Amino acid sequence: MPPSRLRRVAVLVLGGAKPLDVGIPAQVFTTRASMPYEVRVCGAAPGLVTGGDGLAYYVAHGLDALAWADIVFVPGYRFPDREDPPQAVIDALIAAHDRGARLAAISTGAFALAATGLLAGKRATTHWHYARALAARHPLVQVDENVLFVDEGSVLTSAGAASGIDLCLHILRGDLGVAASNHAARRLVAAPYRSGGQAQYVPRSVPEPLGERFTAAREWALHRLGEPLTLDTMARQAGVSPRTFSRRFVEETGYTPMQWVMRARIDLARELLERSQRGVEQIAADVGLGTGANLRLHFQRILGTTPSEYRRTFTRGE
Repeated sequence: MPPSRLRRVAVLVLGGAKPLDVGIPAQVFTTRASMPYEVRVCGAAPGLVTGGDGLAYYVAHGLDALAWADIVFVPGYRFPDREDPPQAVIDALIAAHDRGARLAAISTGAFALAATGLLAGKRATTHWHYARALAARHPLVQVDENVLFVDEGSVLTSAGAASGIDLCLHILRGDLGVAASNHAARRLVAAPYRSGGQAQYVPRSVPEPLGERFTAAREWALHRLGEPLTLDTMARQAGVSPRTFSRRFVEETGYTPMQWVMRARIDLARELLERSQRGVEQIAADVGLGTGANLRLHFQRILGTTPSEYRRTFTRGE
């Protein structure tokens, strides 16, 4: 893990806030020895905030926390399509963004970010139940209802509550590396990376009985990245034809099987670069990419950097 200054995280609780949405970033980024973050839960003003689902929140901080924070999370809240948050909240979000803070919405928190105008012309997502309402209320936002989260750099959005975990782990990967995000995922007993889209959670009239077998096949492959993996071997593991496996795999993950395997190998290489002193050639062999040249090629194509530069980023100053 690279040495890092303390990162400041504000969780903005709006009226009608959903409890899981509030709790996820507060728990993921809570201050501990292994995590260089400090969290402040805030509202439009200090005091009691009436939440959704029968809960209320007492917040110690007001909008001054947004002027302090490096990352501002906006949890989802009830009835987001009825009216925008108070103007003071919108102004504080814009001011935080203008001075360089990242804004991250969980579920219907995307409506609050859209109200700032900062999502105009950008991709965004929200809970599938509200995706059409977001597009109708903010037509300049490019709403994508088939993803778990969208990273537009300084503005990030995610789908339903559980995808808030995916977004938090994504932010951790960018800030601290794959090893740190995997450690956090183990602590949460969560999948370290879900590449699927939220469309798989939308009710369907026809059940999808192969889902568990496909998940098991992906888990099987993750434990054999250093071995030869082909479409045929993965399809056999799932007990279906290669054609069916490939089609369903793309539907569930957004990647072809071999694209998914390549990204999994690059993620494993990232973790080895962060946590070990192995050379690039040895890492390439360990993750199933054969040669250092092959690892460098795919590392550059997928991540836009080299293995050596990536390692320097996550060991600088240690």
